[in-house]
Amino acid sequence: MKLLLLLLAAAVAQPAAAQENKVKPNAGAEVPVSMCIGCHSIPGYQASFPYVYRVPRIGGQSQQYIEAALKAYRQGARNHPSMMAVAKGLTDAQISALAAYYAARGNAVISASAK
Repeated sequence: MKLLLLLLAAAVAQPAAAQENKVKPNAGAEVPVSMCIGCHSIPGYQASFPYVYRVPRIGGQSQQYIEAALKAYRQGARNHPSMMAVAKGLTDAQISALAAYYAARGNAVISASAK
């Protein structure tokens, strides 16, 4: 099981690093938004790992909520393998900048070419 989780974490991290779009939403902070776009900006998207669930849209959520959720995934307080793998690769500054970016976006659809 641990090997499966490690392989999943590597699979999630590699595409995110390969197509990393860096956005400077505030005060020059660089944020890799491409790792979020693939799931969280598709209306009605459902993922199937580790079970079928509806992926929430994060645009327009409060900055405090997004920050708290990402930190909880990073610490293991929230349990979802994909989100835990993504959050563990983020610094506090990146989490804060991501939260500010998505909070400011509202419900707008975010494209992979966001700059």
